[in-house]
Amino acid sequence: MARQPAKTLWYDRPRYVYLEFCVEDSRDVKVVIEDQRLVFSCKNADGVEFYNEIDLYARVNSKDSREKRSDRSITCFMRKWKEKVAWPRITKENIKPAWLSVDFDNWRDWEGDEEVERAMVEQYAELLEKVTDKGPPPAMDDLDDDV
Repeated sequence: MARQPAKTLWYDRPRYVYLEFCVEDSRDVKVVIEDQRLVFSCKNADGVEFYNEIDLYARVNSKDSREKRSDRSITCFMRKWKEKVAWPRITKENIKPAWLSVDFDNWRDWEGDEEVERAMVEQYAELLEKVTDKGPPPAMDDLDDDV
């Protein structure tokens, strides 16, 4: 039986890049994580062989990268060599294979989070300053007594 690529989802975080190979009831799972490449293979319960090979966008720390198998998928988390650098794609080449998709359920735009958070804290501090700096009470001598 011919082998085929497994449907694969990926997402990016400041320290790690995650790949999820969606194969239910996998067996004979083999994952090889190298500094610039990942090779995945397995079989499902029906004996269908899956094989994916990905030349990675950037270098990863293969010694600090792992995979975890569940009943529904195999997730690889690869430690980035350069942390806090966003990956615009998972592949080295600017091509998107049909079997590869962004995992939008787990995707978060973490770039610039620190600046946004700092701006929100400064805005909150300014608001607190305005509320606590009451100043003198307003003059009320222009109000009419008969209403």
